[in-house]
Amino acid sequence: MSFFKKLRDKMFRSSDRISEELDALVEADAPAVAAPTPAAAETAAAKPGILGRLLGQSVETSRRVLDDAMLERLEEVLIEADMGVDCALRVTANIAEGRMGKRVSTAELKEALATEIARIMTPVARPLPLYPSRPQVVLVVGVNGSGKTTTIGKLASQFKAAGKSVVIAAGDTFRAAAVEQLQVWGQRAGVPVLTAPEGSDPASLAFDAMTKAQADGADLLMIDTAGRLQNRADLMEELSKIVRVIRKKDPDAPHNTILVLDATTGQNAINQVEIFRKLADVSGLVMTKLDGTAKGGILVALADKFGLPIHAIGVGEQIDDLAPFDPEDFARALVGLEA
Repeated sequence: MSFFKKLRDKMFRSSDRISEELDALVEADAPAVAAPTPAAAETAAAKPGILGRLLGQSVETSRRVLDDAMLERLEEVLIEADMGVDCALRVTANIAEGRMGKRVSTAELKEALATEIARIMTPVARPLPLYPSRPQVVLVVGVNGSGKTTTIGKLASQFKAAGKSVVIAAGDTFRAAAVEQLQVWGQRAGVPVLTAPEGSDPASLAFDAMTKAQADGADLLMIDTAGRLQNRADLMEELSKIVRVIRKKDPDAPHNTILVLDATTGQNAINQVEIFRKLADVSGLVMTKLDGTAKGGILVALADKFGLPIHAIGVGEQIDDLAPFDPEDFARALVGLEA
């Protein structure tokens, strides 16, 4: 199954909701279309060419004049999908350009919306960059429960399958479950996972992991971190200390700092980006659990507001449920269109 098909199928909460809202929006004031006469229907069926398609379209396609009332409701639909007020206003304004006062169908509206979303998302769609530095250090941050640990495991497994040597440091030493989860992924992928006793200093573990990764000639070192936002000062100091100790080994490390976000948190994801940009020098995003929300527009809002690279998106628990971010596929899946 292609990732688009999986994305489209698993994002049904978002895509069905937006699709149904757009259907209702167009049909609300669409003029009634008379049923075809038996002769016309027979002609359409007999002539599947242009005439047949035109006759069929007159029956099947509802249209509505794009006016201020329709635009206002479209804005509401996008805001309800967590796209954010500013982003929703810009998107609807761009859709209105050249279409105001004209009759549009649901299909045309969806295509226009997908085009605008893809336009916003294209500049931020960037795979995790690979550098010649060995090991390339990837620091992974995010709140507990965001899918951070699983994302590390999936990325490590995918890089390993692509021929890269990987080392994982289970730096969230305060959560035994996180360590165990990484060990499972490590065994599955054949990737070493360095651990420390519960409650140990994460920076010390990161230093040991850096030493091992350098000794092994590893391509990537992925470091998990704690995500306890209850005490931001402690977390900031912990992250700062990790960075200080690994820079003793490589002044340019970490080469990437990835923030993992849970799509089901909605607008709270914006707050998390703002917080973690202060706590750590976030260089890119991974969005997980897009299959668990009816408000997938949050990813559009994040792209519009912050412009941070989106490296990958996740729609499930399997290794192939995490894939590089494709803006056109995402946009079409979000509004309920086929590939």
